[in-house]
Amino acid sequence: MEIRTLRYFLAVAREENMTRAADMLHVTQPTLSKALKALEDELGKKLFTRHSFSIALTEEGVLLRDRAEDLITMADKIEKEFLSLDDISGGELYLGLAESRQIRYLAREIHALKEKVPSLRYHITSGDTEQVTEKLDKGLLDFAVLCETPDARKYAAIAFPEPDVWGAVMPSDSPLAQRETITVDDLVGQRLFTSEQSWKNDISAWCGERIRELTLEGSFRLSYNASVFVREGLGLQLTFAHLVDTSPASGLVFRPLYPRLETKLYLVWNKYQAFTPVAERFLSQVRASFGN
Repeated sequence: MEIRTLRYFLAVAREENMTRAADMLHVTQPTLSKALKALEDELGKKLFTRHSFSIALTEEGVLLRDRAEDLITMADKIEKEFLSLDDISGGELYLGLAESRQIRYLAREIHALKEKVPSLRYHITSGDTEQVTEKLDKGLLDFAVLCETPDARKYAAIAFPEPDVWGAVMPSDSPLAQRETITVDDLVGQRLFTSEQSWKNDISAWCGERIRELTLEGSFRLSYNASVFVREGLGLQLTFAHLVDTSPASGLVFRPLYPRLETKLYLVWNKYQAFTPVAERFLSQVRASFGN
């Protein structure tokens, strides 16, 4: 199975049309059809269902599309890494980031490195621990930022200078908005929004067995989306401070949890990972800046 053939396959999967895909790839349609037929023969599976004016993926085709995207990303990353081995004036960084105000520290380090390495290019993926560690484990990322203690058996890590503080976001006219802090008692009977990861880890650890008294109305991976539901009066959001707009014009307020709940942020990478020169330089700079 050749990388070029997988690129052909992905182009057809995206365009859902053989002619458009061939034009985009700058190959003839017979060449493209022959390559895809050879791929189906090699795998022993039908990858496309052909209609009059379009092409749709079979279940096997969907599976191959997901795997092929990872393989192509990895192939491109390897090529760029080797091109940058002798070029300390540039290079590529791949990072997967959790949502946090503390990301500003990482942005400052990238900015500082960019001034020293003008041709630096960086690629950012956002997501929760499950999403970013999956890409990190596959070698698609150089670094990930996690909002939980990393697995020391798999990852090396640097802690960020500050933790994140948890609180509840609610409409400014909510009775709870008059309180300075929010307790478990305040949340009983409320419809709550947060991520599944946070509900199972941070919130559960904070309230202990009383988690059974709380109601998770809906789970969100993006804080902004949850805040829209709060603004529409559907419930309260449990999140980090400064992730949601709580300015007077927003109609929302943030109140910290009591007892105070904090979560540390970590920059992590695979143990025994071989870095490109620019990734190694970035890590050394972060180590010096964060004081780890």
